Amino acid sequence: MQSPLSSVHRWVWRDARRRANNLLRFAEVEADGGRDLVRAAEQTQDPLLRRLFLLHALDEQRHADLFRKRGLAVMATLPAGPEADGRADWLAPGERGLDDLRVERERDGALLAFLHLSEKAAARDFTNYIAVLDGDPPTREVFEKVVHDEAFHMNYTHAQLLRVAPKDHGRLLWMARLRRLWSLYLRFAGALAAVIGTVVLTLQYFILLPPFALAARRAQAKEPEGWTPISPERNGAALKRQY
Repeated sequence: MQSPLSSVHRWVWRDARRRANNLLRFAEVEADGGRDLVRAAEQTQDPLLRRLFLLHALDEQRHADLFRKRGLAVMATLPAGPEADGRADWLAPGERGLDDLRVERERDGALLAFLHLSEKAAARDFTNYIAVLDGDPPTREVFEKVVHDEAFHMNYTHAQLLRVAPKDHGRLLWMARLRRLWSLYLRFAGALAAVIGTVVLTLQYFILLPPFALAARRAQAKEPEGWTPISPERNGAALKRQY
């Protein structure tokens, strides 16, 4: 069954330059998530979670290497030219990792809940991208490798959440959903603000600047051509003082 957004995803991934930029951005996010997980492993007092977080961090670094290698390979095939028509972060979000959470301030349960939802969303999104990348088998193969790990991450975080917070896991998941919705709103608002800013600046350029340009041209037409003589009084005063 195709995703309702399959046509949007197909449009996002159809352009080779945009595809390369997305892959390189995914590499940055995966590498950043791996660093966050290392910090989480340092903070937790649970030996099992420490081991799982470190294994997860290694997976994230491997994913970053896969995305970066494929992104550079796609970029190398492109002719020199302008950048793609804008970023499509909110149309093809990929994995958000810990979404710039302050890992050192999070309890194990809250961290696991947020990680579980992030991995679940990443597995769903990457599966959707696989369905529309039939024209690029190497990139599709990268996503197939990554989504296999995302399924494991999704399962282990849920199992550990039930172990760490057997009574509070439902509340923690809802809190994590609200935080992810807030982050989604901020990303959407940022993208909308960029579009509005572009439209406003374009309107200013075509509506406000022409009258000033016309006034400047009329003023220039009234100015005499060539050098304008300076009165002797003004010319002499300029030699006797600094300003």
